[in-house]
Amino acid sequence: MPLHDRIIPYLETAGLYHLARLNSQWFWVDESLLSAFIERWRPETHTFHMPFGECTITLQDVAYQLGLPIDDAPVSGCLTEFENLMEHGRPAWVWFRELFGELPPQSKIKQMTVCYTWFHERFRVLPTDATDETVRVYARAYILMLLSSQLFADKNANRVHLRWLPYLASLDDLGRYSWGSAALAWLYRPTGFDRFGFPLASRWAEFVPRNDAGAQRLVSTRLALDRLRVHDVSHLFIADT
Repeated sequence: MPLHDRIIPYLETAGLYHLARLNSQWFWVDESLLSAFIERWRPETHTFHMPFGECTITLQDVAYQLGLPIDDAPVSGCLTEFENLMEHGRPAWVWFRELFGELPPQSKIKQMTVCYTWFHERFRVLPTDATDETVRVYARAYILMLLSSQLFADKNANRVHLRWLPYLASLDDLGRYSWGSAALAWLYRPTGFDRFGFPLASRWAEFVPRNDAGAQRLVSTRLALDRLRVHDVSHLFIADT
């Protein structure tokens, strides 16, 4: 979704402008490399177990690469039951209407999520004569999409979750939160889940061997990681940060 100039001040206040600017770049995701690293992830220590020792993604990585704040108030309370998401007695969808001025059609709603395309179509073009309040509505829509689809993405890549409504209610307060810490915690959480599969024996019940290019790249990446030694890696120990 295009980033309008009148929305940028709200992103700067929220500490999310650098993240939003990354949308102008196209990134190629190396699925084989990611899969090989996830296989080495240990949820007990939140580290990758490598031949030369352990390594992990740190807050410093998040701050430097995504430009997110890491020293502010924690982002909490957003993983609760959203059927009961309320502020002063207002249900979630009533709250949604107050923040965005309307509700999506039922065909675009699934539980506590809204189809990404509805946001994209509805808030893609900011009217040239938009009032300040209209700009705030469009800023909320952009930030909600940014949080749901980029910073806190999950397998529902085509849907926007309502868990962020409490934070969007006050755009001026968004900059008080440690979005970098929340993003790192969110990354750790599903990585730990993906580490576990079905019981090993069950994999042979309907085993279909893969021999495509992706499978070959994964094998090559595993081998490359297995061959890494201490002198192949630039170390930055946690004690040094």
